[in-house]
Amino acid sequence: MNPLHAISPVDGRYHDKTLPLSEYFSEYALFKYRITVEIKYFIALTKLRLPPLNSFPASKLRILEKLIQDFSAADAKKIKLLEKITNHDIKAVEYFLKDFFQKHGLQRYSEFIHFGLTSQDINNTAIPLAVKDALQQVYYPQLKKIIGTLRRLAVRWKNIAMLARTHGQPASPTTLGKEMMVFVERLQNQLEMLQRTPHAAKFGGATGSFNAHYAAYPRTNWIKFADHFVGKTLGLQRSRFTTQIEHYDYLAAQMDAMKRINNILLDLCRDIWLYISFEYFHQKTKKNEVGSSAMPHKVNPIDFENAEGNLGVANALLEHFASKLPVSRLQRDLSDSTVLRNLGVPFAHSLIAFDALLKGLDKLIVNRKAIHDDLNRHWTVVAEAIQTILRREGVEKPYEKLKALTRTRDSIGKEQLHAFIDSLHISEQVKKELKAITPFNYTGRQPW
Repeated sequence: MNPLHAISPVDGRYHDKTLPLSEYFSEYALFKYRITVEIKYFIALTKLRLPPLNSFPASKLRILEKLIQDFSAADAKKIKLLEKITNHDIKAVEYFLKDFFQKHGLQRYSEFIHFGLTSQDINNTAIPLAVKDALQQVYYPQLKKIIGTLRRLAVRWKNIAMLARTHGQPASPTTLGKEMMVFVERLQNQLEMLQRTPHAAKFGGATGSFNAHYAAYPRTNWIKFADHFVGKTLGLQRSRFTTQIEHYDYLAAQMDAMKRINNILLDLCRDIWLYISFEYFHQKTKKNEVGSSAMPHKVNPIDFENAEGNLGVANALLEHFASKLPVSRLQRDLSDSTVLRNLGVPFAHSLIAFDALLKGLDKLIVNRKAIHDDLNRHWTVVAEAIQTILRREGVEKPYEKLKALTRTRDSIGKEQLHAFIDSLHISEQVKKELKAITPFNYTGRQPW
């Protein structure tokens, strides 16, 4: 497909940025993960030594494992052709594997492909496997790159005093490095929560109780078998009491965790955008780039705006998935199926945002003069420190005294504050202590 003809920018304009996700969320990828589960399930059945599988030649297992490794786009196309006949995607996978068995002289065992299973035993293991791999191979590395970048910037900027703003108004000074560390800590905490959330899978037959399995082989402990297969072979966590489908509670938790991470990044984008508007940051430029089609002087913070927009699109979908997927009528309805086919879309928009954010962070150049000048215009922010020390010294109503001073003049600078300090009935030592406080050193302490 020509990206210029794509309906969604995920597969069009941003194709190069989202391409890694096609290994986990494309139609080809879904077939590959389904094939993986079906074959690993068949191999696990052979190890039970149930007749007639107890005669399956061990030498042929390598052929099955190789199909997983070598599964190709051509194989996926064969399954799609079968799906046109069956009008059922999982049955098409089953028939593809039966054809494969026949070509390799294994047709005697082909009825044990998809043995006792329903479609959701495959979908509800294939999809969490894909999500797990996408997180580990694509999502986590990019998010960690953002965290690492922010951490390096925080260390570089740790001693740059900066005016803080609460309610948009000048407030007790902070440091630029500490403000970056706020986002580092938040992101790291949410990343760890996401990583701790299990990847749950449903595997238990038509309505979750291995009815067909026990009917065929009543002496086999199918519950123990499934726990081991899902837990050890696939590396997922089996939900033991289910309907026909996985209840998706853990998947919903993962979507919520990704949404929280995106919200933190959105918060970061808006803060950086504002710092750029205050001219606390300049942005690196390239000779032939255009900031505005009409105003030649402009260098717009487009990377942070792009990230903000894509994070919003991702969150809209993540929120829908988290609220919709855990709800199903009785033992199942099919509304989860079409929703799950879109799982890759919020991953893609998040990835686009991550890329834009990293690009934007790399462009930032600290404008120390603007930060210094802004602090120097707001000596009133040390009023908090002065009134607190005066409280310590037992001065009557120090808050009210500072309030009267700082709210009755248009501009309070160093001279006015020092004149106020000189008017106080306190020791010279305390006056010296108060005069030593400036907007540039009143930044507190941080656990670096």
